[in-house]
Amino acid sequence: MSAETSSATSAAVASGSPSATLASTPWETTAAKDSRGGAVALADDNVKNYVGFAYFHPDGTFTMFDLDDSPKMHGDWSVSPDGKTRTIVAKNDAGQEQFRRVVDIVTLDGKQFTYRVYPDPANEAVYYDIIHTPTTHAEPTE
Repeated sequence: MSAETSSATSAAVASGSPSATLASTPWETTAAKDSRGGAVALADDNVKNYVGFAYFHPDGTFTMFDLDDSPKMHGDWSVSPDGKTRTIVAKNDAGQEQFRRVVDIVTLDGKQFTYRVYPDPANEAVYYDIIHTPTTHAEPTE
C-alpha cells in the first residue's frame, strides 16, 4: 500500500466515522436474506462465498477466514465517507490485486454490518443481504 493510500485510509478511520465502526470489532456472518426478506441458508450457493469471519484493521487492511478458520482472503478495505459502500481489494501473497468488490451497505452500526450483493449487477431486483454481527472470535494466524 502506498503512503498516500495509507494516510487516506487512516484519515477515513476517524473516530465516529463509518470506517471506525467497521474496524471496531471482528464480524461473523450470521444470516442472509433474499430480496423478498426470506432467510437464506449460509450454505446456499448464492451466499456461501460471503460467509466467514472478517477482521477490518484500522490501517486499511483486512483478513477474512472461513468459519473453520481456514484463510479466505486478505487485502485492503475502505468505506465511502458517506457510509454507503464498502470496497475490498483482495490481494495475493505478493501484494498483487486479485479482485475488487464494492458492495452497498444496508446497515453499519455497533450491532450489525449488512451489505447487499447482486448476482446479476444488471438486475437490482434480485439481491442477497449478507448479515454480520460482532464476534469475540480471535483472528486466526494464517
